[in-house]
Amino acid sequence: MNKNIHTRRGFLRKSALASLTTLVGAEVVFANHMPRHYRPLGFDYNPLDGKTPDMKVLGDKPWNVETPIHLLDDAVTPTSKMFIRNNGLVPDAPADPNAWTLTINGESVKAPKTYTLADLKKRFKHYTYQLVLECGGNGRSGFEPQTTGNPWDQGAVSCAAWTGVRLKDILAEVGLKNDAVYIGYYGKDPHLSLDPTKVAISRGVPMKKALEDETLIAWAVNGQDIPLIHGHPLRLVIGGWPASVSGKWLHTVAVRNKLHDGAKMEGHSYKVPINPVQPGEKIPETPENFRIIESMPVKSLVTAPATGAIFDLKKPLSLRGHAWAGDRAVASVQTSIDFGATWQTASVQPPKNRLAWQRWTAEVSFPKKGYYEVWVRATDSAGVTQPMVIPQWNPGGYLNNACHRIAVKAV
Repeated sequence: MNKNIHTRRGFLRKSALASLTTLVGAEVVFANHMPRHYRPLGFDYNPLDGKTPDMKVLGDKPWNVETPIHLLDDAVTPTSKMFIRNNGLVPDAPADPNAWTLTINGESVKAPKTYTLADLKKRFKHYTYQLVLECGGNGRSGFEPQTTGNPWDQGAVSCAAWTGVRLKDILAEVGLKNDAVYIGYYGKDPHLSLDPTKVAISRGVPMKKALEDETLIAWAVNGQDIPLIHGHPLRLVIGGWPASVSGKWLHTVAVRNKLHDGAKMEGHSYKVPINPVQPGEKIPETPENFRIIESMPVKSLVTAPATGAIFDLKKPLSLRGHAWAGDRAVASVQTSIDFGATWQTASVQPPKNRLAWQRWTAEVSFPKKGYYEVWVRATDSAGVTQPMVIPQWNPGGYLNNACHRIAVKAV
């Protein structure tokens, strides 16, 4: 075994035991008998602490938790209602922000540089942006046949207010070479195998996206420190693209002279076929067959009332929700109560800032008592409208932006 790897593993084991001793407030008896790569139960972390009741747990290794759609009614998503999507394990314990560092390195930086969190806060201007983070597999449960991955309904989305510094400002100070084409991030989330040589996830974006004003290195959300489950103490936040590019527990950003080749950049992870495929069809996972998901498609939700609502026929039913469109803006939102035969235009508010979702409202009257479905669809600034049915099937179950529907009853 490589001596450096052996030494690193020994250091990590000692650090983990020290963290566990602190967490439980007692000596870890028989620690010398602990199996290699074993994760003690004392490290079990419940991300639902502080979360709103009724959050839907899809898995705990890794933690993936969905927000019921009626809980997404806030204009700014509270952390208590933010969905959770992890690929690895949650770090063992909250880190000391005073000891945290961010390193900028890679083939295309003029000289690597490391900053403390205090350095970032002191050296660069602070910005706050409200940004849509949506899992690329949001809506996966709608595909038939089912694909691998978490069976998200439509609640793997949030739009909170993130505070930090712009990545472009940091990169400007570090200095980039002319061959810079991509960035990749690295976080401190352990791999599910607990093998310290493996990385849980390490994705990235092209330089054009990395250098946008709204791409942040953030330490706060909604005016408070980022919770541990959402990346404390430092997170990369990139709105409008799959949330997997917004790395949690961030310690390194690498500037690459090629497409980033980190974990979850391979195979068909966060990719869709370039050409249509038959549902259930398997195709070779090669660059010729798949493209990386970038800007997310136009989408909308009815957040109030909740599905199953019963209302008085004599009064119009007030509807509201959100719409967003990846890198684009939302141009219009429409609702239908007759299964898409006719559509009524809703009122749409401008976004708080670029890459934030937009609030829409409408009042709808119904012709007689009975069961109805309210459908909603949005159109983006390029004229692209959500489909009324599930879009083209793909092996990863990504990018389902079919119309959202709720069931209501007029009495």
